Amino acid sequence: MSADAPSGRRLISSGSPFEAEIGYSRAVVQGDWIFVSGTTGFDYSTMQIDADIAAQAEQCFANIDTALRAGGASISDVVRVHYIVNDAALWPACWPVTQKWLGAVRPAATMFVAGLQDPRMKIEIEVTAYLGSK
Repeated sequence: MSADAPSGRRLISSGSPFEAEIGYSRAVVQGDWIFVSGTTGFDYSTMQIDADIAAQAEQCFANIDTALRAGGASISDVVRVHYIVNDAALWPACWPVTQKWLGAVRPAATMFVAGLQDPRMKIEIEVTAYLGSK
């Protein structure tokens, strides 16, 4: 779902209750750019999250893909990715998932270690996509 906002922005919602409770959008389209908020491994249709970090990463990318498509983009338009994990030792388990989704795209990337909002969350992924080439 999307909505209009001031300054030509288009707001994209996943329907997650966190968006309304906290006050943010899943993604914002501004000009040729799409900014996707930090996205966790919750399946928004069930509000369930897998305990496995690789499964969470897979769901993160599925959620991101949905947001990008709602904004008129795709994974191939991603130019920047931030990974936030709660335990650096778990990060290598995500590499096959990141390779699957972004291996051909190879965006600029940074991995951070930080506490996440919910103790069930092991990874959060944020991306920026550029539509100028479309």
